[in-house]
Amino acid sequence: MKKNSSLKSTIAVSLTNYLDAGAIVAGASGLELWQNYLDLHKDTLGWLNAISANCLGAAIGAIIGGTLADKYGRKVIYTYNMLVYMLGVAIIMLAVNIPMLFAGFLVTGISVGVGVPASWTYISESSEVKNRGRNIGISQMAWGIGPTIILILGTLLAAPTKGAGSEGVLFPVVQGVAQLFGVNTAGHELNVFSSRIVFASLFIVAFIAWRLQRKLDESKEWQAAKASEEKQPSTFASFGQLFTNMTNLRTLLFLAGMYLTWNLVASVMGFFQQHIYATAGGLSNEYANLLSVGQWIVIIATTFVFSMIVDKVNQRWLFFTGVLFAVLAWVLVLTVGITSIAGLLVFTLLWGLQGGISVQSFYALWASELFPAKYRAAAQGVMFFIVRGLSAAWGMGFVFIYGEQGEGFTRAAVVMLVLLLISLIIGTTGAPNTRGKSLEQITKERYGE
Repeated sequence: MKKNSSLKSTIAVSLTNYLDAGAIVAGASGLELWQNYLDLHKDTLGWLNAISANCLGAAIGAIIGGTLADKYGRKVIYTYNMLVYMLGVAIIMLAVNIPMLFAGFLVTGISVGVGVPASWTYISESSEVKNRGRNIGISQMAWGIGPTIILILGTLLAAPTKGAGSEGVLFPVVQGVAQLFGVNTAGHELNVFSSRIVFASLFIVAFIAWRLQRKLDESKEWQAAKASEEKQPSTFASFGQLFTNMTNLRTLLFLAGMYLTWNLVASVMGFFQQHIYATAGGLSNEYANLLSVGQWIVIIATTFVFSMIVDKVNQRWLFFTGVLFAVLAWVLVLTVGITSIAGLLVFTLLWGLQGGISVQSFYALWASELFPAKYRAAAQGVMFFIVRGLSAAWGMGFVFIYGEQGEGFTRAAVVMLVLLLISLIIGTTGAPNTRGKSLEQITKERYGE
């Protein structure tokens, strides 16, 4: 493999991460607009979060995608999956009632889940030994770039949810587009076109990603694994091996435990952050989006640093540092609060720093290293299903803990802090020593010949 080939394929595959995070944040930034337009109540908001790319939709897709990627190859995912994503986004763009909105979020979420195990696996398998962590880090930067662009666009197009003068500078564009569809009066029907345009931008990026990804070569490691098998195992046989081998079980418990506890917090922040800023912090839709843009810029910068050092430093203590920032962010919430602009800014900074050295980056790296190629993607699909599925249930419960206008925010913050501390302990104590080793070497050390 040529020196730069892994970087080229990494960039193409990383668009999946851009679209995953972009779908979550696009939903979050426009949540108040859809809430007003379709009269969504807090239980409905919980269900919408539950079936989205943030939770259940992605969980279902991960099982499908992981199985297909191991059975038929990584390339099959990149040939068709973006078409499903475009369908889901198109439904959201055209939604005029609650069933359409739910269908769009569910289809988009399933597509996101299908792509995630294949993308992390493909990046790891196509990377050079000394660049595997770097490439995973670059793919994670797309998780920051996507939300940043979406939030900037959402800020520029922001509807006046807090009264006259709170709209974005490009809100006249929203009015012009709405008029093309026969919406001529001010109100919720007009304002929601801001969110429709944001989702249209994701549709365009998904089309570009589909054009690039369908040209990728198949993973050489997957081809070698399949060539070494005299008979292809059935899907059930592969899952049987996954759950009966003690090394696999320990790895599943470690990775799922570390990732789940962190993701329960991150999933809430990903979908409800602007809503929290607007209710608990009292910010307008425009300023909530703007503050989140600042946070994602911090995440991108920190992820870049992470990608440059992760293959060179002790990964156990780098993991500890990242989650420590998250813990400090929620300690701040419980001690000082975020009702002041100073509290909001410090919280946003700390959460941005942890996002750059996030648990998800280590999960993507370690999960693609610690399993054999024959069920590497399926294992990630199983864990992603568990994590996002439980996150869906948590998202539904969170709205009742938090309250419709943030009256239970302190109670929710205590739970968040406990979950982050658990992730910190599991990840730090169980961090594997895989840096500088090939995937083949890691597999032989863990499973033998």
